[in-house]
Amino acid sequence: MKLQANFLCALTLFLSASFGVLHAQDNNVNTEFGVKGGYNMSNLIDSGDDVNDNNILSGFNAGFYATLPVSDFVAIQPELLFTTKGAKLEYNAGPFEGDAKFRLNYIELPLLVRVNITKNFNVHAGGYASYLVSSKVTGDGSFEINEEIDRDDLNKFDAGIAAGVGVDFDPISIGVRYNYGLTTVGKERTVLGETYTFPDVRNSNLTLYMSYKLN
Repeated sequence: MKLQANFLCALTLFLSASFGVLHAQDNNVNTEFGVKGGYNMSNLIDSGDDVNDNNILSGFNAGFYATLPVSDFVAIQPELLFTTKGAKLEYNAGPFEGDAKFRLNYIELPLLVRVNITKNFNVHAGGYASYLVSSKVTGDGSFEINEEIDRDDLNKFDAGIAAGVGVDFDPISIGVRYNYGLTTVGKERTVLGETYTFPDVRNSNLTLYMSYKLN
């Protein structure tokens, strides 16, 4: 997605400009344990990075997080989430019109480095690993679809990079994060001597989240 690519570029520039002022801020990181959830805007990117912003699928994520300080302003932040991903395809060809939604549900383990730029503002980046727990195609319009997809036909494991920013209003925090998949959703297979990956796409997900500190 264009929005997600611009977000990553802006975050990289902001990180480069911010490290020089860290020690001048009241930005100590504290140990935290809490719950979090948010709204997902997901898409699937093919091997040529050909992305259609109209294919965004709405979803959600929910789970737990911990913030474990390693210095005055840096912490490791592991999370355990249930998250939805996938894409939506709209079609309009002659008498046929409607949409089809390709839904992927994962248990996800992000592992992030969190840096407090100020007391109430943080940036975080790292990686994630996910396990596919279910998948389905649904459709409305000229064709009614509601079919489970056999997980054995897809990669059960996904991994990628993540980066985001957060604003803290103790005990509530809000933020935005982008996940970019590095593995394909589909499996590599060989048919009649030809090897290919289907579907040859990767996950792309922008999420708006809210968290609540429990301790």
